[in-house]
Amino acid sequence: MPETVLGLTLIDSLYAGLFVLGAVLTAASILQATRIEDRETRHGLIALLATASGWSVTHVVTLLAPSQLIANAAYLAGLILGFSTVWAWLYFCSAYTGRVLHRDTWVVRGSILAYLSVVAVKLTNPFHHLYYRATYQPASFPAVVVEHGIFHWAVTGLSYALAAIGMFMLFELFREADYGTRPLAGLVAVMALPAILDVYSFASSTLVDLIHSPLGVAVFAVGVLFVHEDRFLAVQLTGDIAEPVALLDEDDRVRAVNDTARSRFPTLRDATGVPLSTAAPAIAEHVDGDDDVLALRHSDDTEYYLVAESTFSLGASNLGRVIVFTEITETERHRREVERHNAQLEGFAAGVNHELRNAIQVASGYTAQAASALESENVTDAQQSLARVSDAVDRMADRVNDLSTLARHGRTLRDTTTVDVAAAARAGWQTTDTGDCELTVTGDTTVSADRVRLEDLFESAFAFTTDNNATAVTVAIHDDGFSIADNGATPSVTDTTRFFDYGDAVPTTEAGMHLPNVQTLARVHGWTVSVDPDYEDGVRLEITTDPAPIALTDP
Repeated sequence: MPETVLGLTLIDSLYAGLFVLGAVLTAASILQATRIEDRETRHGLIALLATASGWSVTHVVTLLAPSQLIANAAYLAGLILGFSTVWAWLYFCSAYTGRVLHRDTWVVRGSILAYLSVVAVKLTNPFHHLYYRATYQPASFPAVVVEHGIFHWAVTGLSYALAAIGMFMLFELFREADYGTRPLAGLVAVMALPAILDVYSFASSTLVDLIHSPLGVAVFAVGVLFVHEDRFLAVQLTGDIAEPVALLDEDDRVRAVNDTARSRFPTLRDATGVPLSTAAPAIAEHVDGDDDVLALRHSDDTEYYLVAESTFSLGASNLGRVIVFTEITETERHRREVERHNAQLEGFAAGVNHELRNAIQVASGYTAQAASALESENVTDAQQSLARVSDAVDRMADRVNDLSTLARHGRTLRDTTTVDVAAAARAGWQTTDTGDCELTVTGDTTVSADRVRLEDLFESAFAFTTDNNATAVTVAIHDDGFSIADNGATPSVTDTTRFFDYGDAVPTTEAGMHLPNVQTLARVHGWTVSVDPDYEDGVRLEITTDPAPIALTDP
């Protein structure tokens, strides 16, 4: 004889105990659900938990009912609460996935009409028995034996179909989110398993012929609210975001990243549980900094991302931060190009003003000397002064032509070719009046550049070395750029950035235009140029052809 517990077999007691446990778990989860910040998601989930808990309670009462009246009343209440659970589930799924079905007036009105119509049939079942017939058998377990009618199977089919729609909403969100959603998808799948038990219980006497869905809701509630609450909230925040997303905990450790983030930022691929500062220190430094735009180097290109972060919490508990990286490469390139052009135009204006003013002053001075010499009938001095006036005018014309050429070449390049740096340096040397100065080129590499502009860059640099009284120039080529060093005058100023200001007579008036031109021609290629402050044998320019602030490559 089977072991009994309080007059029931052990199996029967365990079966009833499952629904007791389901009722307790779903009821206990309501408190946790009240802490969800999104109002509509919170309301939908609370309604789902409350109706599912009540549904479980009616199952327990139906199974253990001491009288036919109580058994019938409990079973009927369970039918109403069970159907209510379907609509609470749909409301929750619509709100959680960011849809608006739960706000659509026609959908809401139609749902209410369908719900009330079905409830009306259930409430009037004692008169027409279209839904079920119940026979009370006090000596058996369960005490109520139910024979379902055709209306029951129609409503059950409708309920399963509506529940499947909600599951489809969630699975679609999980697929789009790709945010470590397998645990959540598994919890949703668990909710579908009771449907299999329902079919089996109808066809077999092994299980009690009752709807098992409250058990699935209980597992789902515990899973999303106590075990995977961080993923549950993070997916809602980021589910419709296609951009790279990283989830950090309170200690800034990486909890999860989506596929886009793993693709764009390889250092985050296996970083789960690792502090962001360790996995990607450059990104961590930027996230905690003041600059909203993150520049990253991928292969031979630089990408720009707008970094936005938000905290996500469960009530008063802060669970961490969600970092979203929105690519703004084209916009940022355009913005930087506009800024560079504006700065370049300001430099051109200053350079033209400086050069023309100096040339006019020189020409005026020598013109006055020529006039004074003619008054003294000193023809030779007058001729020499006029020759210097002509030189000043020619110099003025040359500077204007230089600036005009530079203005044409000053736009950021879109089409480049592979250029041999050493060959470009020698070509620039050949077209520059360097006198007796000697050139030495060491190293060999190629760069993606515009050949004419690169040769112009070398010409301006060599013209500077000549004006700096150099007798030897060395071009040293390396993997990430090249340097141009001379043995001329050592800079007397500590602020080497002044060398690149148009109109600033640094280091000399004659050389004042050359290095600004070098800088402009470097910038159009996306390169940087600087004066080495530690070089003591003259002036050394460092041109970096790979100046990306952050480089992310596969480890």
